[in-house]
Amino acid sequence: MFRNIDHIGIAVRDIDKALNIYKGIFGLELEKIELVEDQKVKIAFLPIGSSKLELLEPVDPESPVFNYIEKNGEGIQHIAFTVNDIEKVLKKLKQNRIKLIDETPSLGAGGVKIAFIHPKSTHGVLIELVEQ
Repeated sequence: MFRNIDHIGIAVRDIDKALNIYKGIFGLELEKIELVEDQKVKIAFLPIGSSKLELLEPVDPESPVFNYIEKNGEGIQHIAFTVNDIEKVLKKLKQNRIKLIDETPSLGAGGVKIAFIHPKSTHGVLIELVEQ
């Protein structure tokens, strides 16, 4: 079902300050920064091996990432797994009574199909599915 870890999403208040650490001190390369208006976030992509770190800065108080930071502070917000057929995976999860945030995929960063699994079904971990 899951092919690999696509990325780890890290909620930050300020991407530029976070990049000073991840890029400046840790030496990771910045691939790009993208605004995802549907999710109300600005995302910095930092490849590391076959995965990425995504720094997520909310650009609107209505953003789920804004709410996450207000409740939990900055830090790991989600883990994303690559899947081949997101609709098939969502159907299987639903059949197994896994609580979904998204029953149908939407378009995420880079125009790929994404969907989220509710953390209540995964021992407190927000999981994103990414179709690649």
